[in-house]
Amino acid sequence: MAKDSLWRDEYWLLLMQLYLRKPAGVKAMYSKPLVDLSIELHIPPQVLHEKMFRLRRIDTPRMERLWKTYGNSPQKLVKGVSMLRRMNGFSNAEEFYDGVEVNESFEKYFRPIDGRPELKPVMLVIILNLYFRLTPITMVEDTPEIRHLAKIMKIKPSVVVEVMDIFRVLDPYMKDEEPITSNLLDHCRQVWQRFGNDNPEKLSALSALLMEYF
Repeated sequence: MAKDSLWRDEYWLLLMQLYLRKPAGVKAMYSKPLVDLSIELHIPPQVLHEKMFRLRRIDTPRMERLWKTYGNSPQKLVKGVSMLRRMNGFSNAEEFYDGVEVNESFEKYFRPIDGRPELKPVMLVIILNLYFRLTPITMVEDTPEIRHLAKIMKIKPSVVVEVMDIFRVLDPYMKDEEPITSNLLDHCRQVWQRFGNDNPEKLSALSALLMEYF
């Protein structure tokens, strides 16, 4: 279970504001707004997702007071969130987290890749999932699945194919593939080492969740 040692009670306001964003309710674990808040707070999406379920239960005096104070007062909630964001740590994150050990195990997956700003590691994970569902002959730009995924992630189909070409080089079952030089090679290798030899159904389930980001 992901640790939430950086959680502070005042963050409930930020979570409530996100919860009430239309359509109101618990947001998908890897939806972009929830991930953006996770990165801002340095708290993994899984933790915020769990706390959002706790927020909706209203089963403690603290939750009751929170909803009574802010639940039906949008202006008061906006004012409270604005005040919180003006605090140190939101205006100067580097100063706030100075000396604090921050776990970026999830954050790095949602940051643009150096030299390839159109891509993030999370996108490589999703492309790897599709890689396992295609045959080499269909790993081309005109394949409907590749065009569809590229459209969702707002990249060119050629970029999806480029990543798949690298995965083919890394795939131990593709022994006849020629070595390749790419600024994505190390990033693809890290994704392959973590997910390529794991249960493909686990990768498929994770990819389905990650698609909510787009």
